[in-house]
Amino acid sequence: MAGRFLRLVNPLARRLISRGLPTGAPNVLLTTRGRRSGRLRSVPLGLLELDGRRFVQASYGETGWVANLRAGAEATLTYPGRRAIPVQAVELTPDEAGAILTRALEPHRRSRVFRLLLGPRFRPPIGVFLALGLRVDDAPEEYVADARRHPLFELREVRQETAERRT
Repeated sequence: MAGRFLRLVNPLARRLISRGLPTGAPNVLLTTRGRRSGRLRSVPLGLLELDGRRFVQASYGETGWVANLRAGAEATLTYPGRRAIPVQAVELTPDEAGAILTRALEPHRRSRVFRLLLGPRFRPPIGVFLALGLRVDDAPEEYVADARRHPLFELREVRQETAERRT
């Protein structure tokens, strides 16, 4: 169900973000090079910013953009209305990701109803949880288990001179 919804909404979100218009969520546009086609692929994602670091989570599991990041860790991050920022993606281990998720959501109230409605396998992007002020897990082990199903990537800005040296 979520996949069908995203196929309808993602093209609209891509247009809004690329034109600098808000989407109503903490979304950014992540552009990767297709691992097979070599073509640029853009997907709107929820962004988590924590202590000056940027993270994106594969809320729907092992999707195309996840495979593209794993194949070639370079990407471009575009905020609504801002210039594109070259980034290097680093996939966090489940333990590292669990610690980040725990820390990010710790101050928010727990919602059993939200978890019951969504089920144990589906999770919206972490940015949605932050925007709603909710968390669904109790123990750090649950966040680690979630990170095994939904990988978390840190997006580190690539300095311009470093990016120029690579070309």
